[in-house]
Amino acid sequence: MLIRIVFLLTLAACLPQAPAAAQEKQPGDDRQMAFFIDSLMSRMTLDEKIGQLNLLTSDMDVTGPSMRKNYAEDIRKGRVGAIFNAYTPEYVKQLQDMAVKQTRLHIPLLFGYDVIHGHKTIFPVPLGMAASWDTAAVEKAARIAAEEASADGINWVYSPMVDIARDPRWGRVMEGAGEDPRLGSLMARAYVKGYQGNDLSASHTVLACVKHFALYGAAEGGRDYNTVDMSRRRMFETYLPPYKAALDAGAGSVMTSFNEVNGIPATGNRWLLKDLLRRQWGFSGLVVTDYTAIPEMISHGVGRNTSEVGTQALQAGVDMDMQGEVYVTQLKSLLQEGKISRQDIDTAVRHVLEAKYRLGLFSDPYRYVHENPDKVIMSPDKLAFAREMARKSMVLLKNAGQLLPLKKSGSIALIGPLADDRRDLIGAWSAAGDWHRAVSLLSGVKAAVEGRAKVYYAKGANLVDDTALLRKLNAAGADITVDAKSPEQLIREAVATAERADVVVMALGESAAMTGEAASRSDIGLTPNQQELLSAVYATGKPVVLVLMNGRPLTLPWEDAHIPAILESWFGGTEAGAAIADVLFGAYNPSGKLTISFPVSVGQIPVYYSHKSTGRPADPGNKYTSKYLDIPNEPLYPFGYGLSYTHFSYGDIVLSTRKLRRGEILRMAVTVTNDGHYDGTETAQLYLRDRVASVTRPVKELKDYRQVFLKQGESKRLTFTLTPEDLKFYNRDMQWVTEPGDFEIFIGGNSRDLQRAAFTLTE
Repeated sequence: MLIRIVFLLTLAACLPQAPAAAQEKQPGDDRQMAFFIDSLMSRMTLDEKIGQLNLLTSDMDVTGPSMRKNYAEDIRKGRVGAIFNAYTPEYVKQLQDMAVKQTRLHIPLLFGYDVIHGHKTIFPVPLGMAASWDTAAVEKAARIAAEEASADGINWVYSPMVDIARDPRWGRVMEGAGEDPRLGSLMARAYVKGYQGNDLSASHTVLACVKHFALYGAAEGGRDYNTVDMSRRRMFETYLPPYKAALDAGAGSVMTSFNEVNGIPATGNRWLLKDLLRRQWGFSGLVVTDYTAIPEMISHGVGRNTSEVGTQALQAGVDMDMQGEVYVTQLKSLLQEGKISRQDIDTAVRHVLEAKYRLGLFSDPYRYVHENPDKVIMSPDKLAFAREMARKSMVLLKNAGQLLPLKKSGSIALIGPLADDRRDLIGAWSAAGDWHRAVSLLSGVKAAVEGRAKVYYAKGANLVDDTALLRKLNAAGADITVDAKSPEQLIREAVATAERADVVVMALGESAAMTGEAASRSDIGLTPNQQELLSAVYATGKPVVLVLMNGRPLTLPWEDAHIPAILESWFGGTEAGAAIADVLFGAYNPSGKLTISFPVSVGQIPVYYSHKSTGRPADPGNKYTSKYLDIPNEPLYPFGYGLSYTHFSYGDIVLSTRKLRRGEILRMAVTVTNDGHYDGTETAQLYLRDRVASVTRPVKELKDYRQVFLKQGESKRLTFTLTPEDLKFYNRDMQWVTEPGDFEIFIGGNSRDLQRAAFTLTE
C-alpha cells in the first residue's frame, strides 16, 4: 500500500494537476483516461514516447528468469514500454521497480506472455478444447488461465489465436479452433470474455491479444511463415469473422501476423490495420507485432533497411515493436527527416498508455504482484476442471463392436511411446507449464483399475526413429530420448506384452515439438516406426484400442480400416492421463466433435466441409467430374464428427413455415433420441445451404448447434431459429445482403450425416 501511495504522489507531482473529482474517477472512465493520458503525454520527451513503443523479451533458463544487462538499463532510461517472457511476482516486481522508481515519469511496464492453453494448470491444446463445442467451458478455462497468470505477475496474454486453418500440415493448427468461421467466432468470444472478465482493472484479469491479424492460418503448403494469397471474398466470408468476433467481445489488443495480405506484409499493411481494423471495425486498442516482424519485412522485399520498414509499420498503424528494436533506434531520426510525423508517434503512444490505464497500472503498478501465488496456481479446483476439460475435448473416432468402454477386470496391456509419457502430454505452447506435474496415461489407468485388473506396460517404440528428424526436434526442446534397446527388441517386447493381456491400449501420436510454431509436417501420419509397432500388435489378434495424442488431424486410413476402437485425446494437458482413463473405462461418455476434418491423405488438403460445388460435381459413373482416381473426395472423419458410447437418432425437421418472407424468423425443431445403452451428451448441428444466389455459395454452412444431455431411452425436442442475419452473405458487389430463393436446412450429429428440410425466402 505504501508503495502505491508513493507512486501516485510522485506521478502526480510530474503531471499538471487535475480537478479533485476527476482524480477520484475509476480507471474505466474514458474521459478521465483521456485527461490523464493527455496530461502525461504533455510531459513526455520524444525519447520517452518512443520508449513506450519498445517491447523486449526477458530470458528464461533452468535457474529462472533473467534480464539482459543492456535491457535492464533500457528500462531505467525509459526506453521500454513492455516486457514479455517475464513472470513470478518477485521478478516482475524487480522489473516494475526499475520502471516506476528509477525513471523520470514512473510509467509502469506491461508484462506479456504466451498463455495459450493455461498458465501453470495446462488444459488441452485449443484445437482440442474447441472439440468440446462448449463455449462456457472454454471461457472458464481462459478464466482460470487469467487467474493463474495474473497471480504470477502477467497482465497481458498473447491469446486467443483465432486463425481459421484448413491445412493440418501447418503446425499452429493446434492453437486455433479449426476450419469453421462460425464456431471459430464463438470460441474467440469465449476466450476474450474469460481472460478479460467484466473489469479489466481487476487484479485477476489480463489483457487479451487477438492473433494473428490476419489470415495466417492460410499459409501456402501449410508451411509456417509462408505466403498467403486469397480473394477479398474469402477473407470476409471465412477468415476475418473470428477476429471481428473477438474484437466485438472487447479484446484490448491485436497482434499482426507474419504473412502478407494482398502482397503487403501484415505488419506494414495500412489497409489491414487502418482501413479495416481501425476505421471499418472501430478498434481503438493496442496493435503489437509478432516477434521481430518489422525487420523481417526486409526479407519480404518491401524495404531495404530498418528505416524504410519502420516507417511503413508505424504509418500502417503498428503501435508496439516486439523485439525488433526498430522503433527505438529509428523513429527519432525518421521524425527529424520528416518521413513520419509526431502525430504518428503520439497515436501509437496513446494506445500503449491506454492499455496500461485500463489495466489499472497507473493507479497501482504492482496490481499483478501477488504475495502468495501458490494459493491460486494449480489449486485442486483448477486441476479438477483441467481433468473435466480434457474429458470434454476427446473425440471417439471409431468403436466397432462396442469395444469401449473397457471393463475394470482381467488384464490390460498399455503399449506405446506415449503410454508412460508426461513431457508431451501438455503439448506445444505450454509455456510455464511443468510437465513433471502431468498425469501419464499409465498412472491414470493404474489408478482407475487399482486392485481390479492387471496392467502390463511396454514402450514398444521410440516416438521417432528418424535420426535427422530427431535432431531437429531435440534442438527445439523436444527432449526425446532414444531407448537403449533396438527398435526390433522394443517391438518384440510389445508383442509379448500384448499376448499376455485380454485387451491392448496403444498410446501413439506426435511429440509436442511436432506441432506448434515452426512445426509444419508434409506427412501427417503416424511415424513409420509407430505404424510398424501398431501393425505388429494388431497381428497378435488381440482387441486393440488406439489412443491418439497429437495436436493436429492425422491421416489414419490403415488405422481406421483395421483398429476397432480409436480415441482422439489430443495433447490433453496436466490431467490428461486421468481424463483418458475416465473415458476408456466409461466414467465419462465421450462427447467431443471434430472442428477440423481429418483427411484420408495429404493429397486431399485442403479438405473441409463447407466447400463449393463445381460445375462438374463428383459422379462415380462419369470420368469427367471433379474427383481423385485413387481416394474419395470426402475426408476420413468430417467436421462435426464424433461418436458416443450410446447412439442418438434424429427425427424429421419441422419448420414453422416453408415460405419465409424477407425479415421474418424461421423456427424449426427436431427430436433427438438416445436409443443406445448409456446416458450421453449430443451436439446437434444446424447447417444451411443457399441453393441459388448471385454468387456461388458453399454446399453447407454451420449456423447453430445445441448440446443436449439425454439419459438412456430419453428423447428431447430441440428448437432452433434462423434470423435474417443468418441468411446474409456478400453479394457480387461485396454488400452484406439477403436474396430471395430456395434454401436447405440440415440438422444432425456431424456435417455428413444429416436430416434435411427446405424452405423458400420471398420478398
